[in-house]
Amino acid sequence: MKKLLAVILVLATVALAGWQNRLNLLLWAGPKIRAATSTIEPNKPVVWPKGPATAAQTAAERPPNIILILTDDMGFNDISLYNGGAADGSLQTPNIDKLAQQGIRFNNGYAANAVCSTSRASLLTGRYSTRFGLEYTPIFKTGVRIFNWMEELNPSTPPVLVNMDIAAALPTIDDLGMPSEEITIGEVLQQQGYYTAHIGKWHLGSIGDMRPENQGFDDSLYMKGVFYLPPDHPEAVNAKIPNNAIDNMVWAMGSYEVQWNDSTPFEPKGYLTDYFTDAAIDVIEANRNRPFFLYLAHWGPHNPVQASREDYDALSHIKDHRLRTYAAMLRALDRSVEEIAASLEENGLSDNTLIIFTSDNGGAGYLGLPELNKPYRGWKLTHFEGGTHVPFMAKWPAQIEAGLVSDEAIHHIDLFHTIAAAAGASVPTDRKLDGVNLLPFIKGEQTGAPHKTLFWHTGHQQTVWHKGWKMIRAEQSDKPGTDPIVFLFDLNNDPTEQHNLLTQQPEKAAELTALLDAHHAEQAESLWESALNAPQLIDKPTNKSYQEGDTYLYWPN
Repeated sequence: MKKLLAVILVLATVALAGWQNRLNLLLWAGPKIRAATSTIEPNKPVVWPKGPATAAQTAAERPPNIILILTDDMGFNDISLYNGGAADGSLQTPNIDKLAQQGIRFNNGYAANAVCSTSRASLLTGRYSTRFGLEYTPIFKTGVRIFNWMEELNPSTPPVLVNMDIAAALPTIDDLGMPSEEITIGEVLQQQGYYTAHIGKWHLGSIGDMRPENQGFDDSLYMKGVFYLPPDHPEAVNAKIPNNAIDNMVWAMGSYEVQWNDSTPFEPKGYLTDYFTDAAIDVIEANRNRPFFLYLAHWGPHNPVQASREDYDALSHIKDHRLRTYAAMLRALDRSVEEIAASLEENGLSDNTLIIFTSDNGGAGYLGLPELNKPYRGWKLTHFEGGTHVPFMAKWPAQIEAGLVSDEAIHHIDLFHTIAAAAGASVPTDRKLDGVNLLPFIKGEQTGAPHKTLFWHTGHQQTVWHKGWKMIRAEQSDKPGTDPIVFLFDLNNDPTEQHNLLTQQPEKAAELTALLDAHHAEQAESLWESALNAPQLIDKPTNKSYQEGDTYLYWPN
């Protein structure tokens, strides 16, 4: 009996130790289990369909080629043109800067949301994604569990709030996405005779009719994993972020794989940003004799923070390892723009190609790098300017004069209409569209502001911009039963949101509240429930501890 009790005690101790270390076990075992069960094939060449061998019209006579370059989590200060550049200005982005200098720079360009999927859905459809129920970003169920375990093992202040019952009822991440009934800019351009290609991140559903090749893209080189290189690759430089749930989720769930349309997944070739750039050049060269639309949705500089050894070694003057690795990721993105511009020039397409460059949202606080969104407050996941005020520029030498600068507020929803107009295509008339065609404003054919009012909407975090005034309201999720927290800013005079004028401007607050309420009433019911409420510090990166009096908002997802 004593031996039995001893065995039971040992087993109980092992079980307790395993439970207490369950997060570390998951982070250790997850990649190994996936490697052991992987069906990812070795790299294989991708052959993009070729257009006609000779052109029926010259490049100048055809409708323009259109390239939309979307980065992921790029901060406003990551582009040296705007505010000096990353790493105290020691990381320059001359080729991205040149894109704006040869066309137009928008100083007040806004992402459609402060998080990826909803921004992408709005950008592709010209509609606020909440009009069709896409309110939250698809998330791995395991990711929600990691948030929950981290909170149980090391409770935070303010607390992370997780509803595991809702999380358990969520479909898999593959089933979460944009309804196929939505009409994308790819579908509009297909009707206009364009060849349409998608490269990179999608994050709008990965099965059936939600996939890019069923949502307006003739072909898709689809990012299925999250690693830029395998973490143990000799050319990979990794910078993990300690004690961060989002970073833990990415490393635990990560893989290095892509798909060609709906084929069996296979490994990319080399560093992911460079691989996608090479594919973009292949698309340009294969289609130089016909109009094409290329949606290049780079993963960079989203975490995991991984750089190529070559880019990392080129920045030896940056002493902080994580900042240096992140800056090296930006260096690869700048090189991408350089190589794409060179390919257009070599193929005689530069003059009549519209290139648009922007980011899906602002820089992420969980990277622990303090000045990504300088001079703005806030981060990705918040509706403060740091979360939504993003790099935004366009170049089209045949139609857009070089060296233009616009201070008017524009928004991702405008890209649908602007691209369609550039191609001479009609937009749908059977649904509410929210954007405007920017070309008449850019070319001086129309005066005034493109927008009087803009909205952002993620669950209880809701924001309106109206003629330079901005209101943010969100539930204080850690204080049930209390009124929402509300901020009112006059961005005309306070663009960095330092002064909350809520009590000083009651009439303006009432005006914006009415606009926000009316917009909210028009939106569709969310396609799935929020399982997570995570606090976001506004004035500190996430690796800094909360101090009494710090401003924070809850991000629902």
